[in-house]
Amino acid sequence: MWIAVVSLAAWLWLLLCQGFFWRTDVRLPRAAEPQRWPSVCVVVPARDEAAVLPDSLPSLLAQDYPGRAEVFLVDDGSGDGTGELARELARRCGGLPLTVSSPGEPPAGWTGKLWAVRHGIGLARARGPEYLLLTDADIAHAPDSLRTLVAAADAGGFDVVSLMARLRVESLWERLVVPAFVYFFAQLYPFRRISRRGSRTAAAAGGCVLLRAGTAERARIPDAIRHAVIDDVALARAVKDGGGHIWLGLADRVDSVRPYPRLHDLWRMVSRSAYAQLRHNPLVLLGTVLGLALVYLVPPLALLAGPVAGDAVTAAAAGLAWLVMTGTYGPMLRYYRQPLWLAPLLPFTAFLYLLMTVDSAVQHYRGRGAAWKGRTYARPDAVTEEG
Repeated sequence: MWIAVVSLAAWLWLLLCQGFFWRTDVRLPRAAEPQRWPSVCVVVPARDEAAVLPDSLPSLLAQDYPGRAEVFLVDDGSGDGTGELARELARRCGGLPLTVSSPGEPPAGWTGKLWAVRHGIGLARARGPEYLLLTDADIAHAPDSLRTLVAAADAGGFDVVSLMARLRVESLWERLVVPAFVYFFAQLYPFRRISRRGSRTAAAAGGCVLLRAGTAERARIPDAIRHAVIDDVALARAVKDGGGHIWLGLADRVDSVRPYPRLHDLWRMVSRSAYAQLRHNPLVLLGTVLGLALVYLVPPLALLAGPVAGDAVTAAAAGLAWLVMTGTYGPMLRYYRQPLWLAPLLPFTAFLYLLMTVDSAVQHYRGRGAAWKGRTYARPDAVTEEG
């Protein structure tokens, strides 16, 4: 009974005191257009992205931006002809100028895509841009995406404006796992707190980050975060620690075109960095497992066990906790245009995430470490604990 009551108390606290994380109305504010449009360089790190580039790169090249803008695609050692395909798409589609370059193999200590980002920013700085747009190769942008990002940053005085791209939700596993991924992210990093000056909460979504070039230079980005596996959170933390102002919200017309048709694909996406988020700390892992069990697994289990034991209080507390959980998940499902009958299945999805997190720790202690695009970073000191 007491476990069920504590679970209910946890859900009431999450509902009211965790920055209203469950609301999905934090969207990019419409701002007045600046009198003078600043120059922007778009940096796209790409490694083996030939499958998604035809659906994403043309949308960047077709940006309706009144100021000077240029795209730099960094072909990070691809073996599938990513660079050649990018050049062909630029010749076929026209639009913004495109430069395709390759940085060579990263030196020791550089994780994920950050070496490619560094190379792209180095090329961009030769153009003297006022803003940098860091966007992934699987992100498709509406024609006015860059325009609205810059207008919002300029009007709000933000050093970083980031959009959580709407991920693809088509397969059964995507429907079960993807909305919950964003829901859990918002629970850890409530969007309203991120934009509040004086708040310690800092996060960004790596698929779409507009960054002032001067801020990047002062914060030594990406060199200062070169060890980070969860690079978007590390970037936001570096900017905020330097006194910068950050905004993060859900996207309306910025979408990921990358498919995750199988559970295995989603499992890899989560487990590659889950233990890094926990600072590679076994005690934090244990606390996380117990916390997930208490918050997400206890309500349905106690609701079933209460009537069997003839304990109405346990059943009532567990049922109310599950009801609050289901209600807070509903807005995210609506944002992803998914049926609300999926909301009561959140405990099952949370159990999958619990297993993914444990598997991430197992892979770490087996020496496999975090992985990105075929590169594995096994050394414990190869990760920044930005959580």
